[in-house]
Amino acid sequence: MDTLAFWMSTPNLDLLEMAAQAGFRRVVLDIEHNGFDADRREALVVAARALGVAVCAKIEAPEPVWVQRAVDLGVDAVILPHVGTLAQAEAALATCKFPPLGTRSYAAGRSARFRAPDADYFARQNREVLCLPMIETAEAFGDVEALLASPLVDGIFIGPFDLALTRGRAGYGFGDADRADIARLAAAAKAAGKPWWIPAWRREEQAFARDNGAGVRVIAAEHQLLTLGLQRVLETCPR
Repeated sequence: MDTLAFWMSTPNLDLLEMAAQAGFRRVVLDIEHNGFDADRREALVVAARALGVAVCAKIEAPEPVWVQRAVDLGVDAVILPHVGTLAQAEAALATCKFPPLGTRSYAAGRSARFRAPDADYFARQNREVLCLPMIETAEAFGDVEALLASPLVDGIFIGPFDLALTRGRAGYGFGDADRADIARLAAAAKAAGKPWWIPAWRREEQAFARDNGAGVRVIAAEHQLLTLGLQRVLETCPR
């Protein structure tokens, strides 16, 4: 189940616990588009760790300050939205990794378990905290091989809706052009020996992602689940 994830749009601790009980072992926090204040982010990370759920933070923007705040919380992966070329994003990507690989600054807090770092701490953090630029712009799509070749990058997270728009399509419908773009990104990731992740809400998207070797499929979203659940209650209620 660690190859399947769910998407949280609000800092809902009840949902996190219910998802863990259902069997999910990975969550994506959509901090970019929603209200996650500092205290709630911290609470979610602490609760997720206690529940055995890996936390992946989709941060506000590809800027060092937001990367630093995420890694200081002790998240398992940082997803950077709106990435352009490697050259444009390199400063933010570098903040995911400690020197000499990157520029991350050490904080003696939650990410270090509130104690002095052991001899392997910095190298272990560089290995284990994943840095995943989103491929959701035409610029990132065109520079994906360079992004994947960077030692700062551990894999990619595909953003199919924005990618379709920035690639000149009217929207995303999982059509032929969409599938071709996803397949090209999957092939680039495979060639680089790095994983690719994708939100896949529909069954055909989920199967396509599985068949093309996706490392993680985000298959359930908070608002989607609430909508479907409410519709189901209305549909099944005797009239």
